[in-house]
Amino acid sequence: MTLAKRIIPCLDVDNGRVVKGVHFTEVKDAGDPVELAKKYSEQGADELVFLDITASQQGRDTMKGVVRNVASVIDIPFTVGGGIKKLEDARDILLSGADKVSINTAAVKNPELITQLMSIFGKQCIVVAIDAKRNYSVEKGKTIFKERGNKKFWFEVRIYGGKEGTGLDAIEWAKEVERRGAGEILLTSIDADGTENGYDIALTKAICKSVRVPVIASGGCGSARHMLDVFDKADVDAALAASIFHYKKSTVDKVKKYLKRSGVRIRI
Repeated sequence: MTLAKRIIPCLDVDNGRVVKGVHFTEVKDAGDPVELAKKYSEQGADELVFLDITASQQGRDTMKGVVRNVASVIDIPFTVGGGIKKLEDARDILLSGADKVSINTAAVKNPELITQLMSIFGKQCIVVAIDAKRNYSVEKGKTIFKERGNKKFWFEVRIYGGKEGTGLDAIEWAKEVERRGAGEILLTSIDADGTENGYDIALTKAICKSVRVPVIASGGCGSARHMLDVFDKADVDAALAASIFHYKKSTVDKVKKYLKRSGVRIRI
């Protein structure tokens, strides 16, 4: 029997406040992380993701106090990322109440960290986040896509909150993180992020076809219909969203009822 699809609100946190931007820039305040976490848990969210979005670029640790406060008001699986650079950082976050840790920049800088974390904490605890952006300078050895008009591009992995390119092909990197022991991939389209125009189906579908571990789609959700599209067209395991919930365009329970009516296997 197929597993139920998951709906995951995301808290992007900067200086203790939830924020939301467009294409990883122009961030604005969206509320208190503890209040929002409690609300989404009560609305029936399957999981919660907390990302300290400036920890890596500021070279600091994740805010453990905020993580503890969020963990104290929810009873659903809780993933925390941002600023996790070594085993001790991951241990601290898990001891602060997280169920899973998410690494992105640190995984690119030191891929062996994925295997180390997996061997100590278990595969089910390790999420590798991949932030990908379309790159039109076509290079050999990249997975090439085409837009209408046959303009060619590939998806490049970016780090430090999307601010730095890596030259890594997102599809090949997804395969590598799976080989190294990632239990799940959190895939964000920087191009779609904050636009509320829908998920990047081409990117998400390509990653889902390339790996066997669960994939969470992120970036671009503006309606329940967008979630239905990404489940139908890319067959992801979970849909992550922020703006639609933070700005009260819909609620988790309303989204889930819509998806269930539309034939998606979902927990109500």
